[in-house]
Amino acid sequence: MGQVEKLGVVGAGTMGHGIAQVAAQAGFEVTLVDAVSEALVTGIGRVEKSLGKLVNKGKLEEEDRQSALARITTSTDLGELSDAALVVEAVVEKLEVKCEILSELDRICTPETILASNTSSISITRLAAATSRPGRVIGMHFMNPVPLMKLVEIIRGLATEPEAFARVEELTRQLGKTPVEVHDAPGFVSNRVLMPMINEAIFCLYEGVGTGPAIDEVMKLGMNHPMGPLALADLIGLDVCLDILRVLYDGFVDPKYRPCPLLVKMVDAGYLGRKTGSGFYTYGEGEAKAFHPARGYR
Repeated sequence: MGQVEKLGVVGAGTMGHGIAQVAAQAGFEVTLVDAVSEALVTGIGRVEKSLGKLVNKGKLEEEDRQSALARITTSTDLGELSDAALVVEAVVEKLEVKCEILSELDRICTPETILASNTSSISITRLAAATSRPGRVIGMHFMNPVPLMKLVEIIRGLATEPEAFARVEELTRQLGKTPVEVHDAPGFVSNRVLMPMINEAIFCLYEGVGTGPAIDEVMKLGMNHPMGPLALADLIGLDVCLDILRVLYDGFVDPKYRPCPLLVKMVDAGYLGRKTGSGFYTYGEGEAKAFHPARGYR
């Protein structure tokens, strides 16, 4: 089985630019596509910063940093992915948006191209149905931050062909990641377990059971978690957490997945976490502040 030489990534956001980075470091030629040119500039800037940190820590040679950056090209045109052997879609966690992108990629790419989705919760079978090649559509759910996290959930759709699964599994290893096969169910394994915990932590804050720092400290010290659930929600993005919870709620029709009203309110207010500078904590210059449902940041 030959190595995939050219890999496409659609979406230059948090996950997309991270996927592009690890692919380039692994020796692949990568084309990173985003409809917004400013997003591409920001994404490449974050790749440069991430690789620079590795050089400063002695984990990467400067020559290798430059080589990795040289292997990434950017474009606002999906047509640049026509000759890619595999394309990873990493756009917003919205079914209609992902289906539109995958349908367009299906039209553009060769019949042999495998289309992978980095969805964190949406059915691969539903996404594959938006294409004429459901046998070559698969889930590749990377963890955030992509350059640091080893796990990639590999999800077969109902029609995913064994050959496509085998190629993606091997590619995942070539990227230095660990593939784990999971069933095509809402939230898969990672977010079916993680999101209810985050949601319950938000309910604890909402109901005044504890402050944000107290809730996070309990989980870090009591459960040995490296990061508290509220701080983790900020890292993931509160909008992403809400989208995933809604997929779980709709998919299982089970009230235990009902998003906390406070989470909905914060997303409505634009408090999305690290990427906006404020979520359950503030980020940026000055001392970090924690959010209180009744008193705001303090």
